[in-house]
Amino acid sequence: GDEVLMSDLTFAASAFATTYVGAVPVFVDSEPATWQMDPEVLEAELERRAAAGRLPAAVVAVDLYGSVADGTRLAAACARHGVPLVEDAAEALGASRDGVAAGRFGRVGVLSFNGNKIVTTGGGGALLSDDADLVARARHLGTQARDGVPWYQHSEIGFNYRMGNLNAAVGRGQLATLTERMERRAVVRRWYEQEFAGVEGVRFQAVPDGCSPNHWLTTVEIDEAVFGAGAAEVLAALRADGIEARRGFCPMHLQPVFAGSVPVTAGGSSVAAAHFGCSVSLPSSGRLTREQVEWIAGTVRAAGRLAA
Repeated sequence: GDEVLMSDLTFAASAFATTYVGAVPVFVDSEPATWQMDPEVLEAELERRAAAGRLPAAVVAVDLYGSVADGTRLAAACARHGVPLVEDAAEALGASRDGVAAGRFGRVGVLSFNGNKIVTTGGGGALLSDDADLVARARHLGTQARDGVPWYQHSEIGFNYRMGNLNAAVGRGQLATLTERMERRAVVRRWYEQEFAGVEGVRFQAVPDGCSPNHWLTTVEIDEAVFGAGAAEVLAALRADGIEARRGFCPMHLQPVFAGSVPVTAGGSSVAAAHFGCSVSLPSSGRLTREQVEWIAGTVRAAGRLAA
């Protein structure tokens, strides 16, 4: 029954992890420009809860689309109230902000090596922490909670959350090329920016000063009134051209599984919901060629002209 404040704009796995332990996720809205958890909204909600004696058990901040949330400010807000911060850096391996690597801002950080990530082991992930006792506890539970005796003895319920050696070997081999993989995706992002330079109504995720993303997923917002077409029309045009693309993440408070959730916002209007309504995640592989990016961007631009 503990409550956990967490990013509204994320993939569902972030919220599901909270429910696995019987906690209740409470979703916090995003910043308009970066789409990351809004520190001001979090700070205000923590103050309100502190005054009411209802502080959350934890805060889970997600690093969205390969960029990094304002971990310095989020961690400071949590520290003022003695609330642990968990940084979900599943999408942000290799990225950093204010000189701190993604996954290192909170008491715990989490990485993903799923098949669609910048480094993959085919599945699974990693837990990061400077808390040696916490790491030992996680290792114990993740290996079926076997007691340290010569026979198979278990004093509590454990889990099979360990990664296989073959999977780990695949991931370690790719880590050697992480910088190169990030550089390739940065090039793809720059190509997109060049293709949409001067095109009104197409806005990229803002990159704050001191932030170095891994550019995992290039996502744009489409202002229908200015561009001449909305996200739905752009996605339809891309599909018609055989180009795979999709909306940005649907906020957790709009997911049927969390029906009835009321997000914590700055003034009642959800930035996360607005983002979902106008967002398009473009092909972002580091293997894309300049010609392919030109083709994708040309299809997007044509959708705006046709609708106009």
